[in-house]
Amino acid sequence: MTSVLVVDDQDLVRAGIRTLLAADPQLTVVGEAADGRTAIRLARQFQPDVVLMDIRMPVLDGLAATAAIRADSTLAATRVLILTTFDDDADIIEAVRLGAAGYLLKDTPSEELRRAVHTAAAGGNLLSPTVTRRVMERLAAVPKPPRPDPRLDVLTERERAVLTRVGLGETNDEIGRALFISPATARTYVSRLLAKLDARDRTALAVIAHRANLTPPPPPLRG
Repeated sequence: MTSVLVVDDQDLVRAGIRTLLAADPQLTVVGEAADGRTAIRLARQFQPDVVLMDIRMPVLDGLAATAAIRADSTLAATRVLILTTFDDDADIIEAVRLGAAGYLLKDTPSEELRRAVHTAAAGGNLLSPTVTRRVMERLAAVPKPPRPDPRLDVLTERERAVLTRVGLGETNDEIGRALFISPATARTYVSRLLAKLDARDRTALAVIAHRANLTPPPPPLRG
């Protein structure tokens, strides 16, 4: 059983998340908090496997609460999964820097969110494809010369092609359509890349692709 602490300043949102998670018999909500300070206290009390953390909250925001939880040695086994409406690219970068296990948007499909909680509890890290694209756009905002990476020398042509698509933030389905392979085959290539490049997750692969200049510059952001 995976225990979850739900943190959001809106009562209706917390109720909705609790109902959504209840659809999975392997997930149980052990507590709720409406601000970051309460989240820290309840995390220490309940020792949840995963904290679903909003960012914009009163008293103490989600990023500060994430930093406190990740710095607490008694909560070493607790993973923080950011679940918020998209606001600022800087929030994404900061959440990743602070050690959040993932950063998802509140429009994430129900099944995908439940799967993300299981992935985080198992020690995995994840960002939604949309968020991955924004991270790459942010990194590309300051052009840098490509950095030679000898690990790329061992990749086949197809593996480099898949790495490039991961760098663009594409899902396995999108990679499959672009390279005329099945999503399952795309997933196999991604797993092979994770092993060959000693990368912990897709975001790390995307950063490797960006630093090696495998991805084209993104279009300018609007608005």
